[in-house]
Amino acid sequence: MRIALITPDPAHPLLAATTALLAPRHTVTAIDPRRATKAGRGPASPLADVYLLKSRTPQALALAHDLERRGARVVNGAAATALLQDRTAMAERALAAGLPFAATRTHASLTELAAGPPLPGPVVVKSRRSAKDDLVARVDSAARLRELAAARPDAREPVVVQDFAPNDGWDHKVWAIEDRLFAARRRSELAEPVAAVGPAGPPQPGRGPTVPLGADQLPSGWAELTRRVREVFGLDVYGVDFVEVVGRDGRGTPLIVDINAFPGIREQPGAPEALAALALGNGRA
Repeated sequence: MRIALITPDPAHPLLAATTALLAPRHTVTAIDPRRATKAGRGPASPLADVYLLKSRTPQALALAHDLERRGARVVNGAAATALLQDRTAMAERALAAGLPFAATRTHASLTELAAGPPLPGPVVVKSRRSAKDDLVARVDSAARLRELAAARPDAREPVVVQDFAPNDGWDHKVWAIEDRLFAARRRSELAEPVAAVGPAGPPQPGRGPTVPLGADQLPSGWAELTRRVREVFGLDVYGVDFVEVVGRDGRGTPLIVDINAFPGIREQPGAPEALAALALGNGRA
């Protein structure tokens, strides 16, 4: 089989390990979407049996769309990948399907939001477009919102707002390759600072270490919710970010705060094997 990776980084650990598994019997090539041109992907270019879309840039999505129009199989599909770049559309699709997704409001810009009425309590403000190094910040006051708007170079781009849900302070990351699930948890960057690792030291802001979890260690019902995301969004390789919302009775319930197409799934035993099997199973007849 001929398998093509749409990525600017074929050395990514997941892709490199998958390539090592496939290469002895199959041809694996990488296409950098930054360098792909229409001339290079025109009718004269033979199609691979399957393309793995490990990039979400406009160039990568345009390339994937072109390949699909020519009859190529692309995992994940270009339309599904593009939808998850728009946090407004993502929330609308998830909520319409009955998933426990965070209620999401859209605003024309961070600047406009900061100039508007006071926010009703703590919120999480995110860039509407999901991308590397985008805005994800907890805002507890009008002053903090104005400060954020003044500091961000993208303050005039659309944002979404989600009410901050009281939770246990940990992000639960669940990744899926078809029906195979992988999981971990790590201290949320929106939570209180965590203590420094070592014998002494002040609390440190941001994330703490990632703690691997077996899929069987997920709270009851979370695996089923993750697989439901696949059905709703038409995905084969994806990630779901959960927080556990703590109610007044002390019980926790899952809340989905983000969904990603083709995440890195780093340091998860069995992930390269699952991705290799997915590629082979999706090859064109």
